[in-house]
Amino acid sequence: MRLAVAYDISENRIRTRVYKILEKYGAWKQYSVFELEIDAVQRVMMEDEIKAQIGSGDKVRIYRLCEHCVKNIEDIGERSPEKKSNVL
Repeated sequence: MRLAVAYDISENRIRTRVYKILEKYGAWKQYSVFELEIDAVQRVMMEDEIKAQIGSGDKVRIYRLCEHCVKNIEDIGERSPEKKSNVL
């Protein structure tokens, strides 16, 4: 499944931990946005790892992207870095 994950975390230490978790599963696209291509088991593992790190004021939002949505993704401006990406 293709996911977009966005997060809003105020504490640098926790934000860095969440970034590193997401980096294991997908590609960084913008400051607080990742795209991932993972299966259901990996999603549960990722969510568990994130829940163990975030605090009460932190927010993480996960969007599942359908095939139609993925085909219609457009980049405007500078393209995101593609290194360390599992997203095709």
